[in-house]
Amino acid sequence: MEKKIFIFVTILILLISNAGLAQTEKEVTLEEIVVTASRVEEPVREVASSITVITEKEIESRKATTVAEVLRDVPGLDVSKSGGPGGLTSVFIRGAKSEHTLVMVDGVEMNDPMDPGRSYDLSKLTVDNIERIEIIRGPQSTLYGSDAIGGVINIITKKGEGKPKFFISGEAGSYRTYQGKAGLSFGTKLLNFSLGVSHFDTEGFSSAHKKYGNTERDGHRNTSISTRLGVNPFEFLEIDLILRYMNSKTDLDRGGGPNQDDPNFFLDHRQLFFKTQGRVTLFDKLWEQKIGFSLAEHEREYKDRPDILHPFDSSRGIYDGLTWKFDWQHNLFLHKTNTITAGVEYEKEEGKSKYFLQSMWGPYISIFPRKSASTRAFYIQDKVDLFESFFATLGLRVDDHSRFGSKTTFRIAPAYIFKNTGTKLKATYGTGFKAPTLYQLFDPSIGNINLRPEKSKGWDAGIEQSFLKEKITVGATYFRNDFKDLIDYDWALGYINIDKAKTEGMEVFISIRPIEDLTISANYTYTDTEDKETGEKLLRRPRQKGSLNLSYRFLDKGNLNLNIIYVGERDDLKPYPRRGEVGGYTVVNLAASYDIHKNFQLFGRIENLFDKKYEDAWGYGTAGFSVYGGIKLNF
Repeated sequence: MEKKIFIFVTILILLISNAGLAQTEKEVTLEEIVVTASRVEEPVREVASSITVITEKEIESRKATTVAEVLRDVPGLDVSKSGGPGGLTSVFIRGAKSEHTLVMVDGVEMNDPMDPGRSYDLSKLTVDNIERIEIIRGPQSTLYGSDAIGGVINIITKKGEGKPKFFISGEAGSYRTYQGKAGLSFGTKLLNFSLGVSHFDTEGFSSAHKKYGNTERDGHRNTSISTRLGVNPFEFLEIDLILRYMNSKTDLDRGGGPNQDDPNFFLDHRQLFFKTQGRVTLFDKLWEQKIGFSLAEHEREYKDRPDILHPFDSSRGIYDGLTWKFDWQHNLFLHKTNTITAGVEYEKEEGKSKYFLQSMWGPYISIFPRKSASTRAFYIQDKVDLFESFFATLGLRVDDHSRFGSKTTFRIAPAYIFKNTGTKLKATYGTGFKAPTLYQLFDPSIGNINLRPEKSKGWDAGIEQSFLKEKITVGATYFRNDFKDLIDYDWALGYINIDKAKTEGMEVFISIRPIEDLTISANYTYTDTEDKETGEKLLRRPRQKGSLNLSYRFLDKGNLNLNIIYVGERDDLKPYPRRGEVGGYTVVNLAASYDIHKNFQLFGRIENLFDKKYEDAWGYGTAGFSVYGGIKLNF
């Protein structure tokens, strides 16, 4: 298998490189700007944090459907999916728990307050209307509070500009999959608007892996709407309204492994994210204020009706979560060497649930009455720029939680660039915390109102080097995180503070652009994890992971994208209480598009090119060799 992949990649790179020898350079690369690292716009070269930016162009070249798909080859980030489309999808940044990653869309926190760990399931989040995705690894609680122990994934939607542009596309392929998309955008000095709409429908495959005898298909339907409206009535004032809505239905099985088929078990999931924000600049743009209000609503309903396999069993679970937040941020551009960022936030989360179970042993009812918790926070950060070579941020934050009191976190992140050699040295050190969730605090059976917040300390240090006018860039970063007071479930006591853990490892990357139309990037991550209470590895975190991505633009009309992902062995839970190792795998994906006309594009993709049989999470199904194709019309 690996030999076939090696030969295939080698031939492809040689062919593309030879085809590009006659081309001449004609593009000037613009400096990449990011906002998530310090909450102000800054060139990525000045950022000490380990950050990855996935652009709209990269998403388009892969013809991806969900955000989870394009996150798979981010260094230091692992994606674990339980089943097919719509199956629970978790991310682990540098070995931290999935609930230690804060997921945002335009600054709106997407983490579900009624999830037991307050994590976010990425399986339903489509790539509609996305301009770029910024991923920051390492503790980020100083700027983003709870849930950001491991890192932050910030999804930034498109801001309409220029003349009205409209597109519509359709795609069909394996597993009786159909997808339709449409988008509209435009912008003037006074008004800008963007809209993305999509509908996805597939019959899918068994959520529980077919190699264990599961044959019943588990489908998934998803409708998503994303829109952004901006108004600029005055030169000093901007107002934005942002909305994203998702409505999905997913067929489920009872779990992973043998005899888990369930033809009448499904999940209805509705999500709404809204934000309105005003931006005011005063005193010749020396003082910038951002005042915002955001709302995130989650509604999950699980239904399991009796069937031939389970004639006496039925259940229904309803989980409603709501988070709203007010934030007021100030950026003071005091001097070209110093930018002060300070802000206040108030956030409230609330949730409730009901669960009904009917079995041959009788009925069971569990009711979680509406509960809430709130957090007041203040943060301040100084961003330093000296001689355009030394860059650093130093920040402090105080959070006052309504249940466990105050928590202070801080972070320092310096970087130095040697202009003569293009060498960048960087390091960060930060502390983080994770507040107990509503479920962990208030569940009638297993909750514990005396829980303490989880805490972390994390640091990293790295080097980046560019060659040949940045045609080649290489980098390496060592990281370590220590966690304590981790919250875990005890069968006798419910939720308690007990666990300690550590993660450490190395991230290495290389990016090569030999010609204008060819980009080759590769990365490798080594992660060592340990539960200090048991001495065992943390579940579903592979020790080794790597990826290779090749994107080639040919004849000014076509694009070819090759993506190879390697995931090493990792521990997982097999039939309780036995732990076991899940084998590693290599998956090859291929996508291509060709512009027949400036308004008409043909595209296609192949997933799992060599039909690799593997498991992402033990006992759960994965897609085999799959082919998809479609058309896109631009106006």
